[in-house]
Amino acid sequence: MPASIRRNYSRELPGTAFLSVARAAFDGSVLGIVVRISYDHVVSDSMLNIAVAVLASMPALANILNFIWARVAHGRNKIRFSMGVQIAMLTLLLGIALVPHTSNGLVMLSAVLLAVWVCWSGFIAMRSTIWRSNYPRHLRARVAGKLATIQTLTASTLGLTLGAVMGDKLARIDPGLSLDSIGIEPLGVFRVYVVMCVAFGAIGVAILSTIRVRQHKRMLREERDSSSDNTGPTMNPMGVVRLLLEDRRFGVYQINQFLMGMGNLMLMPLIPIILRERFDIDYFQGILLASALPMLITPMMIPVWSRLLDKVHIVKFRTVHSWVFVSTIVALFSATMFEQKWLLYVAAISQGAAQAGGMLAWQLGHHDFAPKERASEYMGVHVTLTGVRGLLGPMLAVSLYNQLEDMRDHAGAFVLAICLGLVLAGAFGFLAMAKTMDLTPVNDEGPATSKTRGPAPVSRGGL
Repeated sequence: MPASIRRNYSRELPGTAFLSVARAAFDGSVLGIVVRISYDHVVSDSMLNIAVAVLASMPALANILNFIWARVAHGRNKIRFSMGVQIAMLTLLLGIALVPHTSNGLVMLSAVLLAVWVCWSGFIAMRSTIWRSNYPRHLRARVAGKLATIQTLTASTLGLTLGAVMGDKLARIDPGLSLDSIGIEPLGVFRVYVVMCVAFGAIGVAILSTIRVRQHKRMLREERDSSSDNTGPTMNPMGVVRLLLEDRRFGVYQINQFLMGMGNLMLMPLIPIILRERFDIDYFQGILLASALPMLITPMMIPVWSRLLDKVHIVKFRTVHSWVFVSTIVALFSATMFEQKWLLYVAAISQGAAQAGGMLAWQLGHHDFAPKERASEYMGVHVTLTGVRGLLGPMLAVSLYNQLEDMRDHAGAFVLAICLGLVLAGAFGFLAMAKTMDLTPVNDEGPATSKTRGPAPVSRGGL
């Protein structure tokens, strides 16, 4: 890494590693499996499926309030604000270990997790703005990729370990290590796991607090100036619509992103439901297929996707990346329809490859449209629209699934065909956009307008 970014990078790397341990405690895929199995027979199947949908929607649903984060943090010290959000998140996360194993406890768990995800949304918004200042465009995806690799490796390792312990796999090594011998239930293992994750996360917060933001004073001054002339982020949700109409390229991009994202968010709650109801998966296999295996594949693909994203505009990136999501849904749909368990592993591997590119594109894609002083505003709009998808997608998918299952056994799997159709619509939309629109990224240097042109776009041969 160049000397100009080495100091921040050398601190962000270990800080992210420790914070990733806390992030693993509320991984949506792992929680979907834990809840779907541990609360079986505590509530009805239909209600449990809805609860899984709510949990799956939370990462995106929390983002619907991101325009508020963008406004509250506008003109404020980014490091201090980010620290406050992280501390609040860890405090709330401890509440997960305290909820009772009852129907009311499931409601409490959902409420606490939503608050945790809201805090995480604020942290991500601040981190994206900090990255914009600290890392140049041609290195940003590489840096984000390395940090994402740490997060996914941590989450996959911890998730697999949790699944092995909750699934009583240690008893195969030594009967004395069985849960019965130790005198703890699987859900008790999860509670201990959460507390330990929070403790490590606190170390990460302390390290990340030492990061400096390059040209921080200038950034804050420009943000305050934009507030004074009413061009900064606003608490008014109509500000989202205003920006999308003002920057038509960004608006079209978000339409295609909405279609593809809706299909993927509808898919999320269906995975633990199908794994449990169609394949009778236990804790270990469920966490392996829903979380650990995809996350083990993700770091292998991040370098590939980051090199591509560093070279091309986000729209051209999506014209390639979207088809990996398509292949994931095709594999899962085929596995479900033909009851071929091996195809679940194909789907999990494909999902990991898709997630690798999705993590980078989601965090960095808006920078190819946003002027430097409006990066938080563009991120706020992008993340808020993700929240709208989170509000609609998972609940719609599970509602359709429950209705189709009531009509005919195993008919719920056809909801996967709807997910596939939405993702295909987004993929074709990105192809059309790449052929018809100017995809010159906005210049990172100094003030700019939403139509500022930057360096020449990479040719198709650069792909």
